[in-house]
Amino acid sequence: MALPQLLSTHNPSSLNPNPSLPFLNPKTAASFPSNFTPSLHRRRRQPTTTTLKCSSEKHHTSHPKPDDVVELPLFPLPLVLFPGAILPLQIFEFRYRIMMHTLLQSDLRFGVIYSDPTSGTADVGCVGEIVKHERLVDDRFFLICKGQERFRVTNLVRTKPYLVAEVTWLEDRPLGDEDVEALATEVETYMKDVIRLSNRLNGKPEKEAQDLRRNLFPTPFSFFVGSTFEGAPREQQALLELEDTAARLKREKETLRNTLNYLSAASAVKDVFPSS
Repeated sequence: MALPQLLSTHNPSSLNPNPSLPFLNPKTAASFPSNFTPSLHRRRRQPTTTTLKCSSEKHHTSHPKPDDVVELPLFPLPLVLFPGAILPLQIFEFRYRIMMHTLLQSDLRFGVIYSDPTSGTADVGCVGEIVKHERLVDDRFFLICKGQERFRVTNLVRTKPYLVAEVTWLEDRPLGDEDVEALATEVETYMKDVIRLSNRLNGKPEKEAQDLRRNLFPTPFSFFVGSTFEGAPREQQALLELEDTAARLKREKETLRNTLNYLSAASAVKDVFPSS
């Protein structure tokens, strides 16, 4: 099945000292803007924003209810989109160009859902809303999309010319007795340590990362953390599917702790054997 093309292509394993661990990109984590639109960092080239048409006048203002059932066109992609994250795409295949023509005349929203040859297509995805677009003379499209609500596919309506499914919305359950603020603070601390050691191993200044949360509440912060785990889409998918903020933060904390342990060991080896 042909897929829409990401504007970005880089191989996370070339940057990750241990491909078996999710890779937290220090640049991503340390520099995301205060309104939480972290890049997924998979593009070498991004369309110039001055040539893109802003689509904000068509944006939705109402928030869907969890028990609503709606039909949503789907994009299967080899990545996981999180609420709040930015996704650049190039659309060139005919069926997806048809989808774009329809979306640009309607509500600008489609479902991004993770798919790979091994695990197939996931049941849980995230709505991508087109915030800017550029249509080229050959009818290709450059898009800038932002992650919105999560959804679960309940029924496949049709497969041609592109996938359309009935979906229901997902929200995290109300917080219980867990101290999610404390968990978020711990996760932020681990992220700072991972960034510091990653920079050291890559020969960059060990500058202390400042205020990674930027006043985000625990739930959107947990989505931001998940979006930084490059090179581990299945782990990202598992995080996306969780409906408990505390559980998501705990899993991210464990992943970051394992990554930090590995980086600490690698840093110690580098101190003993600088040439390696």
